[in-house]
Amino acid sequence: MDLILRRPTPDDGPAHAALMSHPEVQPWLLGLPYVSPESWRQRFSATPEVQSTELVLLAMVDGQLVGSAGLHPVGPQARRRHAMSLGISVLPQVQGQGVASALMSALLRQADDWLGVLRVELSVFVDNHRAIRLYERFDFAVEGRMRGYALRHGQYVDCLSMARLRPSLPVWPPGESDVAGASLRQ
Repeated sequence: MDLILRRPTPDDGPAHAALMSHPEVQPWLLGLPYVSPESWRQRFSATPEVQSTELVLLAMVDGQLVGSAGLHPVGPQARRRHAMSLGISVLPQVQGQGVASALMSALLRQADDWLGVLRVELSVFVDNHRAIRLYERFDFAVEGRMRGYALRHGQYVDCLSMARLRPSLPVWPPGESDVAGASLRQ
């Protein structure tokens, strides 16, 4: 499988709407079904702010959209700048083939290596065992159970709150401060 990860373009709106409305994908998401392709086209048309920390990636196989994932700021609060939320969706026919792992790896590299994010959060339905196993492989831990969290097919369903704390905090390379200090003293 030749997998390509890339940012969305406005032309991806219809394919993304189809992914998010797929009958085996949509029930596991917190969004409503039948979101119009035009609304995704508009969202993907917006010019991202240069300093935006948000990252949305599409997974493409043979030119077809098979998955999508995003890393999003949790909100405008200054005291929560260290945290981001993560969402992911993958078509059933490619689940278990590395698509979700590739998307997760790319988003977590962005969070760790470029954004200095301490905490990545997500919510997952308690019966989405495949997704929970994926998140656990990427060091997410359950932090709590939210009872009756979301309506799915006319039933209130519990969700798990999961988070991953950055495995190692960035440090200034040892000895570099000595070199910089030495050059200032000369």
